[in-house]
Amino acid sequence: MTAGDAPLIAVLDYGIGNLHSAQKALEKGGADARLTRDAGLIADAAGVVLPGVGAFGACMDALRTAGLEEPAQDAAASGRPFLGICVGMQMLFTKSEESSDSTGLGLIPGVVQWIPAGPKIPQMQWNRLDIRLPDDPMLAGLGDDAWVYFVHSLHGVPDDPGVVAATVEYGTTINAAFRLDNVFAAQFHPEKSSRPGLALLANFVRTCAGEN
Repeated sequence: MTAGDAPLIAVLDYGIGNLHSAQKALEKGGADARLTRDAGLIADAAGVVLPGVGAFGACMDALRTAGLEEPAQDAAASGRPFLGICVGMQMLFTKSEESSDSTGLGLIPGVVQWIPAGPKIPQMQWNRLDIRLPDDPMLAGLGDDAWVYFVHSLHGVPDDPGVVAATVEYGTTINAAFRLDNVFAAQFHPEKSSRPGLALLANFVRTCAGEN
């Protein structure tokens, strides 16, 4: 992929966390990645990324205050590749036990639940993905021994277990990634996950370029 072929990817800028790390990692993967809250640019982008760190309710409030809830919904409904990362992944669900008075985007029907008691919470470590959807283009090339980096206390529990793309073991089986139509979501931080994480982001860039 040459510089002229780099697909435009909109990284939703709602003022939460280190959004630049996701942008820079996408640029490494060959994208023209731009932090933005411009609805026109988001509508023109080949793909859209929703990162996030912190609390579910605060992130949803910030997304709405920035005027980005409707552009995010529209982007997902358009069929273009859409990627949620960490709390951005959680925001794609209907609601979260962390913030019972806040609703999510509802792109993945289900509830974000606390990790069951047992191991140390939050999970703040590298963990090995158990890939459930090996034919998903986002997971191509990650291999059978893909270790990725997590920092989280909750995980998504979808209404349809068939949308779970990958899990990890942490006291029990924890859902780590999801696929529903054009939406892919990862609880882990691909931008902090060395080769497997950068491979996943490069796969997203290729999907946005129409190569997958």
